[in-house]
Amino acid sequence: MRPYVLTGGRARPRQRLAIETLLETVDPEGTELPVTASRQERMLWRMCRHRLSVAESAAHLGLSVSVVTILACDLIDAGYLTTRSQVPKAQLPDVHILQEVLDGLRRQLSA
Repeated sequence: MRPYVLTGGRARPRQRLAIETLLETVDPEGTELPVTASRQERMLWRMCRHRLSVAESAAHLGLSVSVVTILACDLIDAGYLTTRSQVPKAQLPDVHILQEVLDGLRRQLSA
């Protein structure tokens, strides 16, 4: 099926999701998708019962990341999926320390 059919003609998602953003089903036991949900939306929703990234979901569905992002945003807006973001910036290593390590490794390898 053509991507524009799956996305209702939309080329851009309503919100930005990074490819590493984790998708998770909201209340998987007590919720059902409406009968108007597409087969791909149903498959995505079922897969996200076990937390998956946008990229993993796209690979499992055999769809492009952009199409899965649009489908995921629709399910998020409707309250069927939620996101878990990547590591907070406070927990990321300092760029200056990484640069010093890289410079030290280069000095060791060139000696």
